[in-house]
Amino acid sequence: MRTVFIGAVEGSAVALRALCEAGQAPDLVVTLPLERASAHSDFADLGPIAGAHGIRLQRVARTDDPALMEALRQMAPDLVMIIGWSQLIGRDLLDLPGQGVLGFHPAPLPRMRGRAVIPWQILTGQRVGGATLFWIDEGVDDGEIAAQSVFDIDPDRITARELYDRAVGEMARILPPLVAGIAAGERPAIPQDHDAATICARRRPEDGEIDWTRSAAMIERLIRAVGPPYPGATTRTGKSEIVTVTCARLHPRSDRFIGLPGQIQHIDGREVTVMCGDGRCLDLLDWSGPVRLGRHAILGGRA
Repeated sequence: MRTVFIGAVEGSAVALRALCEAGQAPDLVVTLPLERASAHSDFADLGPIAGAHGIRLQRVARTDDPALMEALRQMAPDLVMIIGWSQLIGRDLLDLPGQGVLGFHPAPLPRMRGRAVIPWQILTGQRVGGATLFWIDEGVDDGEIAAQSVFDIDPDRITARELYDRAVGEMARILPPLVAGIAAGERPAIPQDHDAATICARRRPEDGEIDWTRSAAMIERLIRAVGPPYPGATTRTGKSEIVTVTCARLHPRSDRFIGLPGQIQHIDGREVTVMCGDGRCLDLLDWSGPVRLGRHAILGGRA
């Protein structure tokens, strides 16, 4: 079976390694040019993996690249796998492989279709996560399901990194058996229940700005939801310097400090305690930005 693998992020690298270790190395790997690395906060270069396994590599900025499409027509693949590629796929590519185009979504489809689903699962308090391999069509993550793993999550504790790694790990576990079955003539395709679907909106960098008038619990949840492998939550000092926060915890005492939302109440080394809108404080444990933050200074996100 002739296969093509398209991807450009950490999850792509995990999937490609899993396929190679299972003796299912693709015939062609397609990934982004290195100068486009900034397009993804979780970018991963697939070149070294392809080189180590003797796989032909082609770098393109878009899947509708004429040179790529011509190469695919000449190759006539049976299966194309797109794992970790944020662009919409055109009809020409969808119709090209004999078996179809297989995609990955880090959520339990039909729930949580759309964009930024790792942060949205945490922000909306979802208690079930998932990894879904599905047949891509022209809709938004609405194609028939080829394989799926569903698991429990605790939205009050889990971080974006933990949820990302869990979903990717499950995907890497179910992908090789699925590909082996397709090679043997199987093509599992379970229709999604569209009435049960939920659709996540795109998130932009400004959506990660901290509003200190919100409760400490809500801000802590935001920090977990948009932290690594994503850019992190941000706030600004009085001098408009950007502070990026990637780890925080609720301060153990709710009655110790009195102050304004966003006001720094205590500094202990790198640990900074900040007042929130509900009168509780957050301890910022991991952050980057100004070398020094002053006690009683006000941090300001959007209102």
